Amino acid sequence: MAIALLLSACAQNPVPTPLPTAGASSPAASTPTAAPSPTATADCAARILAAMTVDQRVGQLFLLGLANDQLGPAETDAIRTRHLGSVWFVEQSAAGAVAIRAVTDAVQALASAEATANVRFFVAANQEGGIIQSLSGPGFSTIPSALDQSEVDPATLRLQATQWGRELATAGVNLNFAPVLDVVPPGTDAQNQPIGALRRGYGHDPATVSAHAVAFMRGMEDAGIATTGKHFPGLGRVKGNTDFTAAVVDDVTTANDAYLAPFRDAVAAGIPFLMVALATYQRIDPNDLAVFSTPVMRRLIRDSLNFAGVVVSDDLGATAAVANIAPADRAINFLLAGGDLIISKTVAPAVAMAEAISARAAGGGAFRTRVDDAAFRVLRAKAARGLVRC
Repeated sequence: MAIALLLSACAQNPVPTPLPTAGASSPAASTPTAAPSPTATADCAARILAAMTVDQRVGQLFLLGLANDQLGPAETDAIRTRHLGSVWFVEQSAAGAVAIRAVTDAVQALASAEATANVRFFVAANQEGGIIQSLSGPGFSTIPSALDQSEVDPATLRLQATQWGRELATAGVNLNFAPVLDVVPPGTDAQNQPIGALRRGYGHDPATVSAHAVAFMRGMEDAGIATTGKHFPGLGRVKGNTDFTAAVVDDVTTANDAYLAPFRDAVAAGIPFLMVALATYQRIDPNDLAVFSTPVMRRLIRDSLNFAGVVVSDDLGATAAVANIAPADRAINFLLAGGDLIISKTVAPAVAMAEAISARAAGGGAFRTRVDDAAFRVLRAKAARGLVRC
């Protein structure tokens, strides 16, 4: 998902090391502007955090789905009353860029002193390509699948991704839930329901995936679009799709696995978001889904990969993988394990999760510090893209 003027409130909460970013822009811009320095970005985020209420800080930890890709009364109420600070398009829309821009403008108009401390929204979409292209129609190119993108040389792919990113920026979208960094072993696409069967992978070996996924990431960043590497530590070796199947297990991947290389390379290239999977990794942490696993998020993502950006969940609102876990437990366990930003496709679980986090954070202590740390990371990412003004 702390303060540097630094107000006394911040002196009690250490500020994480700032993450350099590859580019920045306003969500309304069609071309990127110069990125602020990492120190200026961190200082700005820290000052905003210090002025926020606890509930406003908690609200920054959420990416709320827009039902039917519209800003409805339920989403508006959740933003105004629970201060939810980011949104995403959940459907596949062929309405085109003008229609999408009307929605994104309406979302950004809800940024206010009361709702979000005047912090604007990340507005996200799954714009990978192929089957997973949420936004299409006039103003949007038809993006080939990641597998087809892997047939293009990386330099050309970067230029193409820049154009796709500019189309998102024109529509007011500033965060892409891409690229996929999962490696599907050769010859197993048909058995791999979440990635291989849908042609979402950039190849079948770590080097190919790294080269093309990083090129896609850099092209998006050239257009001012924040990117999200997913689904750590990889869904390339599982069978079931966690959106529709519970108890998905990977019994192969290890903590020093060669298939983690694309994630490591994306972090080295400056990717600002990493999404964590909803599978269980038997040889890393057999007891918890990755999204609730301290070994996955703290030891691997933070310590091994040295990732200082925003750790984002896969959907904790409507997926089969978490259906039997109470929303309050989903949210709190994700934060305690080291996560920052919670995706929820639907309003009701998002509100329940936000209320649970706020109630526990009100007691102060280590959990309040964890909330502040996560909110700071989100605010720093927003400051890098002009969504926070200092």
